[in-house]
Amino acid sequence: MKRVFKVLFLGVALFVMSGVAQAQVKIAHVNTAEILDVMPDKAKAESDLEKYYGELQNQLQAMAKEYQTKMQDYQANQATMSNLVKQSKEKEIVDLETRITQFQANAEQEFESKRAELLKPILDKIQNAINLVGKEKGYTYVLDLATGATVYVGTDAIDCTKDVKAKLGIK
Repeated sequence: MKRVFKVLFLGVALFVMSGVAQAQVKIAHVNTAEILDVMPDKAKAESDLEKYYGELQNQLQAMAKEYQTKMQDYQANQATMSNLVKQSKEKEIVDLETRITQFQANAEQEFESKRAELLKPILDKIQNAINLVGKEKGYTYVLDLATGATVYVGTDAIDCTKDVKAKLGIK
């Protein structure tokens, strides 16, 4: 019985191994960061992002200037203010500090959201080109070198970055 089991196990193992040997796995790699750097749409997105950043900076500077003005006024007139006016001015200053801090936190989140919004169509275009190249060339996998997901790339790996660039019509 043990011998039959061993022979059966060996037969199944050989069958599986022959199937694995016959299956051809084609793996290629692509560098999406390199492609993104030469995409014509990226310059427009960066320009829009810089403009948006400038708007956020201008708003923050206006708030900082208002804060500085209120602090200078408070410090200059503090000695002549009644307690009620002093407390009111201090509350205004503290509220403004809170608004500035909240604005900074929200501005960072909004900036990242805007970046993602502007880059999404470009990244989708690259992904669609990668999908087309992968299907056309019969690759089993295409690994992205830019994301760090690849831990090893052999010397005989296929780099389809040029093919994806060609599919996008860029050099």
